Amino acid sequence: YSANEFLTRINLMKAYKDDSHTPVMKAKNVAVVGGGNVAMDAARSAKRLGAENVSIVYRRSEEEMPARVEEIHHAKEEGIDFKLLCNPVKIHGDENGWSTQVECIRMELGEPDASGRRRPVPVEGSEFKIDAEVVVIAIGQTPNPLIKNTTPDLKTNARGCIVAKDETGATSKTGVWA
Repeated sequence: YSANEFLTRINLMKAYKDDSHTPVMKAKNVAVVGGGNVAMDAARSAKRLGAENVSIVYRRSEEEMPARVEEIHHAKEEGIDFKLLCNPVKIHGDENGWSTQVECIRMELGEPDASGRRRPVPVEGSEFKIDAEVVVIAIGQTPNPLIKNTTPDLKTNARGCIVAKDETGATSKTGVWA
């Protein structure tokens, strides 16, 4: 799942109910990839849905995590396992296409990148697997390119976000506000 889909299904579409029209798979083992607030929300939600083992897989150390300190603290209190300085390289599945494991590689921190954070570098030969019937990807989102690609008169920035002309939110397309 993308974290947005996972959390939307749970929180807005009531996927936690047995008769939900948009259920999420309830799993024993869940891996959440990312280190921000959304990753913490997804991990804690998976735990509340009944997962026995929930891991946060993050490629940097805890000091570099973008999540709020309180979010990290609460996730730890709820029993979330932090696999820090690890990066997924492959999702393994069964014959039906369902996830079974996430293969990860250990990382070490190198020189700072453009953001000023130390860049994670793979440690050769350090691969390992985590059991995970559900994998949630929480590594940041970009706008859906559909709007940008189908509405040429709607100005967007380099990241695909709709550009507002002024503080009213008016855009380059008449009748559309952001």
